[in-house]
Amino acid sequence: MNARIEKTAAPAGSDAAAAAPDATPGAPAEDARTDVQAHDDVTDDVTDEAADELTDEEIAAVLDAAEREEASRAASGIGAGAAAVVSAALGFAALTGTWTGKVAAEREALIGQIKTSQGGSAAQQISEIYGDAWHATALVNGVFAFLAVLTAVLVLALAHPGRPVWIRAVATAGAVLGGIGLLLSGAMYFDLLMGLPTTGS
Repeated sequence: MNARIEKTAAPAGSDAAAAAPDATPGAPAEDARTDVQAHDDVTDDVTDEAADELTDEEIAAVLDAAEREEASRAASGIGAGAAAVVSAALGFAALTGTWTGKVAAEREALIGQIKTSQGGSAAQQISEIYGDAWHATALVNGVFAFLAVLTAVLVLALAHPGRPVWIRAVATAGAVLGGIGLLLSGAMYFDLLMGLPTTGS
């Protein structure tokens, strides 16, 4: 009798156990994928609506503004690079001398010869012919050196971090060369480095 009851109760228990796990392991993943797909659909709809709100003229205006900004940045970079090279060239010219300085020196020498042609002491001839010519050369070189320093400082001050590194390097070289040229030109002009020769009398 007991064995018969156990046999009849067993199927009922097995049915309850089989009916208990009504949620399968794959159900949460399927729900998550469904939510993600719904979110993507909503995002696409919003993007499409925003794009539809822009007219062709507005899109063209945005593109033109972006192109103008890019062209402005490129032109600014070219200008900064050219200015840096110019500053370095001016600094080098201030140290080595220029054609302008040579012409100014020859002019002063000629003026000195004209002034002393009717007579003059040796000291006066040295001062008028050679001293003025040297001072003219130093003055011209000093002007070139000053322009080199000024240009380099402007490039370094106005250059933004996005500029290429070589622009800052060349501008720094121009500033250094110009500074050295200024010191040498000042020393030559005021006879601190090499004074005029004396006659001994």
